[in-house]
Amino acid sequence: MYSRSILRSTHLKAHKQPLVLPRSPTLFISSQTARNNSCYSPLHRFRAEVQIQSSINLTAAVLVVATSLLAGSIYLYRHSLTPESGGSIASPRSNTKVGEDAAMGDTTLPGRPGSLTPEQEVKLQEMWTATLKVFGVPVLSDHTNGDDSSATGSEILGKAEKRSRAGTHSSEKKKKGRLSLFSRKNHDDLSGEDADVVSAMDGDDKYGQTREFLKVIDTQSPEDLRTAFWSMVKHDNPDALLLRFLRARKWNVQNALIMLIATMHWRAQEMHVDDDIMRRGEGGAAEDSKNSNASVKKEGLDFLAQLRLGKSFLHGTDRDGRPMCIVRVRLHRQGEQSEPSLERYTVYVIETARLLLHDNADTAAIVFDMTDFSMANMDYGPVKFMIKVFEANYPESLGVVLVHKSPWIFQSIWKIIKGWLDPVVASKVHFTKNTTELEEFVERKNITKELGGDDQWEYHYIEPSPEENILLSDDATKQKLLDERAAVVKEYEITTQQWIKGSEPRLHLQQKRTELAGRLRSGYWELDPYLRARSLYDRTGLINEGGRIQFYTPPASSAALNGTALSQNGPIPAGHGDDDLD
Repeated sequence: MYSRSILRSTHLKAHKQPLVLPRSPTLFISSQTARNNSCYSPLHRFRAEVQIQSSINLTAAVLVVATSLLAGSIYLYRHSLTPESGGSIASPRSNTKVGEDAAMGDTTLPGRPGSLTPEQEVKLQEMWTATLKVFGVPVLSDHTNGDDSSATGSEILGKAEKRSRAGTHSSEKKKKGRLSLFSRKNHDDLSGEDADVVSAMDGDDKYGQTREFLKVIDTQSPEDLRTAFWSMVKHDNPDALLLRFLRARKWNVQNALIMLIATMHWRAQEMHVDDDIMRRGEGGAAEDSKNSNASVKKEGLDFLAQLRLGKSFLHGTDRDGRPMCIVRVRLHRQGEQSEPSLERYTVYVIETARLLLHDNADTAAIVFDMTDFSMANMDYGPVKFMIKVFEANYPESLGVVLVHKSPWIFQSIWKIIKGWLDPVVASKVHFTKNTTELEEFVERKNITKELGGDDQWEYHYIEPSPEENILLSDDATKQKLLDERAAVVKEYEITTQQWIKGSEPRLHLQQKRTELAGRLRSGYWELDPYLRARSLYDRTGLINEGGRIQFYTPPASSAALNGTALSQNGPIPAGHGDDDLD
């Protein structure tokens, strides 16, 4: 719990004005309540236990904060050095075999579905309670099941909002009930004690996500937020998605929720990840490259140029089964592409890589190939953007970052970049001088020959065809599948509330939630061709029907694809020679 003085000073520094908290905030349940099922009441009665220790003097408060930071640093340091936690060490990995469908062993990473400690499960329940309340999901009652058995997806979303509103005395009280813990407006009806209480993300708010969160909750309806969340889930296990944010915020539910909502806003309103970048994809860029509008044409050409060069690409797995993204730094030249095009391309690669993740390998490996690097290739803008999106919008997605064959001139650059990184992220960065050192992280047979390994695979870009995205225009089938998915979403939310409430045996409810998560995953891959434009990785067979991932293509098929690709590459970007185009 925060002391009042710390909360007040933290917020005043960030916002220059007091931020008040009404009495009996309703977003969070206490850990003690979650541990004791007999204390459960319906979700709309959950109240946070805001404990203000006014008797603590400033010296004691500083000691408490310092001790907490020290303990947290030790915990993060120890866990960042274990492969199981998604961290990395500079010693050889276990020689894990990765099958055609990336099936790993039975080992489950800590802090994930199926491996939660009792305390972590409580935090996940608290996170779901807060999230569902923000999304306006109706409180679970004895008559909830079956009420909307015949409703469509859009009707379900509409009814959820209506029922949520019906359970309050007024729209003002409803807003307070959903968002009072974070409201930035003064409330004249509060006592002086409550008016002094504020909420902020302490030192974790590196990218101003608290301000973003406050803006979102003041302007977005619960239904819009709910829709954005389930769109972001895609093929992921919903628990796994929330747990990413909890782990990133050291299991602080309030801070994790702020980060989640801010990320949803970034995806939907700033970058338009799903309705533009992924929906239009490479085919959309090809269309733009022929547009009569000069600026639109340039953005399309810039996007395609990076794909045609193979500036970065997804191929293979490391020793921990994590999908690898290879970045060939020598192919980037400052000013060659516009900033919006570079950012769009970066998000496109990250979001595509996300489709390759699975339960036993839920982070990715990035290999920065620094061969032939020169200062002409250094560009701080894209580096800053990449750091921001990984830290703020794709939490807990990086397993390891390998900087391969960096020249001596990169040492001073790295000192600058390291200063921008979160310490946990910085601990995952490793430098490899040669193929032998790279083998500590990637089996030699999975290292491409370009990097000195035995994998004969080479990158070649296959141009998109006009016919490959025909399903994007089939609105009728898309709506049918969306309605089916919305029904499963509703059932998942109801079962989650039952799991939190403890109304049935926990194991039975968790098994049901796992089964529903599986249905959401398979349902997404049915829906995928109607939402996402086909990518190079769909055309080459890395991503197959139903979401089946095949990291390594049989040699004969690979050769055939490479031959086709060579004849279909587009024009070589200005300033590059034949050797740059693969």
